[in-house]
Amino acid sequence: MNDENFTQIVHEYQKLVFGICVKLTGDYFAAQDLAQETFLAGYRSRNQFDGENAKAWICRIAANKCIDYNREAARRMVPTEDELLESSEAPDHSPEQIYMEREVRQKLDARCRSLKEPYSEVARMYFCEEKKAEEIALVKKISVKTVQTQIYRARDMLREIYRKEGTG
Repeated sequence: MNDENFTQIVHEYQKLVFGICVKLTGDYFAAQDLAQETFLAGYRSRNQFDGENAKAWICRIAANKCIDYNREAARRMVPTEDELLESSEAPDHSPEQIYMEREVRQKLDARCRSLKEPYSEVARMYFCEEKKAEEIALVKKISVKTVQTQIYRARDMLREIYRKEGTG
C-alpha cells in the first residue's frame, strides 16, 4: 500500500477509530493517543496489509491497542482520594493501616504540590480535594476543556513520578 492510499484510510476512518478507542477505554484523552498510535502502527505495517477490507484491518489494530492499554491500566494507576477514603472507612482497618493510608494521601498531596503551575493546583483540587472538572473550571474561571487537559497532563506527570519511585 502506498502513502496516498494510507492517507485515504486515515481520512476515511479517523472518527471511527477514535470512537472505538473511546468506547473501549472510557477515557477521552487516552483515546486520542490510542487513535494516533493505531494509525502509526497501521502505517508501519502497511506493507503487510493485503488490501482487503481496510476498515476491518484498521479497527482490529485500534481494538488491539485498546486491549493493551487496558491490560496495563493497573500499572498506570495513581491512587485517588476516593480510593483511599473508601478503604479507610472500612471498619476492619487497623491503626497501622489507617496511618499508612493517611501517609499515602499526604504523599499524593506533596507530589501534586511538586508539579509546576497550573498543574499543581488543578491536581490538588482534582486528586486530593475530589473536585470535578466543572467545579475546578468555575473556581479558576477557565473552560472545562482546559481543566480536563490540565488534569490529563497532571495525571501523566504524577504517573511518571510514581514510576520513577517504583511505586506506581
